[in-house]
Amino acid sequence: MKFYAVAKGLKTGIFTTWPEAERQVRGVAGAMYKSFKTREEAEAFIANPSYGPKKSPGKPGKPSGKAPSAPKTYSKDTVVVYTDGGAIGNPGPGGYGVVIKDGQQFSGGYNLTTNNRMELMAVIVALEALQGETNPIVLHSDSRYVINGITKGWARGWKRRGWKKSDGNPAVNPDLWERLLGLLPGLDIRFQWVKGHAGDPLNEACDHLANSTARMDGLPDDTGYVKV
Repeated sequence: MKFYAVAKGLKTGIFTTWPEAERQVRGVAGAMYKSFKTREEAEAFIANPSYGPKKSPGKPGKPSGKAPSAPKTYSKDTVVVYTDGGAIGNPGPGGYGVVIKDGQQFSGGYNLTTNNRMELMAVIVALEALQGETNPIVLHSDSRYVINGITKGWARGWKRRGWKKSDGNPAVNPDLWERLLGLLPGLDIRFQWVKGHAGDPLNEACDHLANSTARMDGLPDDTGYVKV
């Protein structure tokens, strides 16, 4: 059994089912909520709501055997950002979520789209909010598609070839990759892959934002996807 703590929403409190909790946060700007295994943990979150990273004590010098994930600490002036996106059915109704560690949150969605388009939109929305930022930025995503597209130079290569892959086939989602690449100049940014659904509180918060938005009524068309 899980306990869903809603610290900011239509109604705050602790709920024992996600649909009940979702009704309190759906469409609420800056909603703060999180799931816990015990009521005590949920009550502690209500008393002091925060998406700060959990401390994970371990023995130094011994590898954990787990997949590499994001560093736990950054310099004081680093802007820490998490993004996530997905589509129900893929393609299907989709949503994206962004959490900036200073407390800002963004979400949105479309009535028919794909997982990858929503992962890209999450990053685009985050970078649009951070235009003009002079401090270093670390942006976390659990999408290998997004991370590799930037860090391995895939997207820039597709653009140089007129949005074609190395095999001559058309690159997918050129409209969103074009927007993303255009937002990078002037930012001191590093992209960091983080394992999804692994208990990272900020990744989990983004996932909740994306999923709850994807289930909202009246979502607009994703015209970039419709044209594909």
